[in-house]
Amino acid sequence: MINKVRFVDPARLYGMIKEEIDAAYYDVMSKGDLIDRGHLKSFEKNLAKFVGTKYAIGVNSGYDALHLSLRAAGIGAGDEVIVPSHTFVASCSAIVNVGATPVLVDVTEDFNIDVSQLEENITNKTKGIMPVHLSGIMADMTKIMEIAEKHKLIVIEDACQSLGSSINGKGAGSIGLTGCFSFYPFKILGGYGDGGAITTNDKELYEYALRMRFNGEERETGEYHGHGYTCLLDNMQAAFLDVKLKYLPEWIKRRKEIAQKYHDALSHIDDLLLPHYNKDGFDHIYQNYTLRSKHGDEFSNFLKENGIEVLTQFRKPYYKHEKLKLEDKGFPVTEAISREVCSLPMNVEIGNDEIDYVIKVVKDFYNK
Repeated sequence: MINKVRFVDPARLYGMIKEEIDAAYYDVMSKGDLIDRGHLKSFEKNLAKFVGTKYAIGVNSGYDALHLSLRAAGIGAGDEVIVPSHTFVASCSAIVNVGATPVLVDVTEDFNIDVSQLEENITNKTKGIMPVHLSGIMADMTKIMEIAEKHKLIVIEDACQSLGSSINGKGAGSIGLTGCFSFYPFKILGGYGDGGAITTNDKELYEYALRMRFNGEERETGEYHGHGYTCLLDNMQAAFLDVKLKYLPEWIKRRKEIAQKYHDALSHIDDLLLPHYNKDGFDHIYQNYTLRSKHGDEFSNFLKENGIEVLTQFRKPYYKHEKLKLEDKGFPVTEAISREVCSLPMNVEIGNDEIDYVIKVVKDFYNK
């Protein structure tokens, strides 16, 4: 009998690739290569190739990737950046912390920014757009880039939840000025600790980020090029991520198989809005299997009570938190999503018997 289904299970995944992870650990430790060494450079090279850019820069977190990208783009005090109202707060916080003003825009049924509302929110202060590719499917980058080019705006892709996703073969993080990724343990490519990366085709931005992630120093010459930060991806995490990156195409296939199992078993339930979108050219890689139930907490709590770990991001939209001092202009789709959202277990280490159990419990809820 199944007593608990984990949302993700890092220990079980470690067991699946233990030999290679242990070998990476031994290689780093036996060489004493802890900071800014060959493993980091190897991972950056392989990540850039995977995403489809010339460069990748390993940093300490997805937030650091966003923050450094904004600074490298010259965005600061007096500027406005458009960002979706439904996302993790870090997207907005990065804008605030460079001195700029976030301008929130509602999302559509696929949880991504509503491109039809972009132009009405552009002012003479608008400097950039930060689309967030949420849960494994990209925002409409074709239309976003058309609008950005028309208004001469910078696009920073928050791709923290969509590594491996694409539109017509163009990878998340390869279309805007930069792509920003997170390697937080629950992500599709998760580390054993936090981590992040920037991808770009811009050489000048690449060199800026390399310096600023290490206190503004040019490592080879010792020359300082500005007041930087301490946000370098450490060599050990890079070694582990390099191992995992080799498996990512295979793991994405498995996620799609799991998503199809959920769809086939649950699509007849009218109350559920499943994350399967009819969008030509868009490749959904299911970082999360995020559905909507009109029963909200009653539904998600039933799953939890029956041993299934789920996520309900974000019941309280970030702009509703008073201390953040953000303007709530009214975002009806975000409000509806926040009441109804629930992400089912989605990971490559989950067993088919556990998937069947999740499906059974969901059906039990609607049969009761």
